[in-house]
Amino acid sequence: MIEFLINPIVVTVLLSIAGVGIVLELFSPKFGLAGFIGIGALLLFFYGHFQAGLAGFGTLALFISGILLIFFEFFLPGAVAGTLGFAALILSFFMAGEDTLQMGVSILIAILISIVVFFMMIKIWGKKLLLFNKMVLFDVAKKEDGYVSNVNRTDLLGKEGKALTVLRPSGTAIIKNERVDVVSEGDFIEKDTRIIVIKVEGPRIVVREVNK
Repeated sequence: MIEFLINPIVVTVLLSIAGVGIVLELFSPKFGLAGFIGIGALLLFFYGHFQAGLAGFGTLALFISGILLIFFEFFLPGAVAGTLGFAALILSFFMAGEDTLQMGVSILIAILISIVVFFMMIKIWGKKLLLFNKMVLFDVAKKEDGYVSNVNRTDLLGKEGKALTVLRPSGTAIIKNERVDVVSEGDFIEKDTRIIVIKVEGPRIVVREVNK
């Protein structure tokens, strides 16, 4: 059984199954059968090489570290953790292999098959990445639903008031018996000067002196 598991063809098949399983999980809303099959293939790979004396605890530790780093990549900024995790995985495969060249060929074939399956899922079957949807906020606050980023005070357009503070050019005014943050159109306006709202741009309320 050990000789069977470390056979180059079987190794290629196991790594390919693991890669495809990971790809399929990317399109699944939760961890399912494909993920368990992929993990099972990796366990068989390392079990065979461990029993054959080709892989030690250091190799297994490197593999587990790679998995953890890739997992942390979804919570950390940048791509450092993911890159290190992927490199650790590949290195653990090479450390477990008896023939470096043969292991490299097996890994390359597994990656190519996984990439093909990935694009087939998107282009042919029209699947969307679902596994990490819960980590990303997709809800949008739409104006049609009553959400606005800022209150648009168009009701103050053309209304007169009084500068509560000096406007140079920003300050506070009393308009419709309400304290409002305003900005003059560029002129310096003294306190207690009568002002009129000439423009409203979202939360920005532009005023000028009434006599102007």
